[in-house]
Amino acid sequence: MVGFWALRIDPAEFPDPAHDPAPAPGATTASAVIAGGCFWCTEAVFKELDGVTAVRSGYAGGTRETANYDAVCTGATDHAEAIQIDYDPHRTSYGQILKIFFSIAHDPTQMNRQGNDRGRQYRSAVFYADDTQRATARAYIDQLERAKVYSAPIKTTLEPLKEFFVAEAYHQDFAARNPRQGYVMAVAKPKVMALREAFADKLKRPRSA
Repeated sequence: MVGFWALRIDPAEFPDPAHDPAPAPGATTASAVIAGGCFWCTEAVFKELDGVTAVRSGYAGGTRETANYDAVCTGATDHAEAIQIDYDPHRTSYGQILKIFFSIAHDPTQMNRQGNDRGRQYRSAVFYADDTQRATARAYIDQLERAKVYSAPIKTTLEPLKEFFVAEAYHQDFAARNPRQGYVMAVAKPKVMALREAFADKLKRPRSA
């Protein structure tokens, strides 16, 4: 398995959230917005999860005027490269989305960077849509810190989701469309392989013929 930054434990032993509220009565879909470095890589991870119905790469934290790749890459906007995950709350949960986010999708102990990608646009962030998401994320971060799951403090910020801006079309499903691209091979692929190894029971099942 690929080495996992500051994790003290095998990702397969990563704890479930102790606080993970049930979906609201009648809810058939839900969404989460998270940021953990290059959106090509986080998108690739979450597309594999059972219960996830769609993943979009985009920008969160800044204004509509600066929600474009050229501006965000300067690091001078308030945006982070983020993904919006739509999921069936009866097949997975917000807490389980956060579990994969913290265990596989990125390194939450790095400040304004992921590996060689540096800048505020690569920060670790949970963009919460309501008080329930905020409380769930806060409780889980506190749980992970108490358990000393990492060898360094968690730097993930909790930020209110004002608006999510879908990124340019060429960023969508980038890793799947460009499997031999160097960055995808070096960064996205190891994360996906680690997900498949540690959480095989959480993956989409092949459709029967």
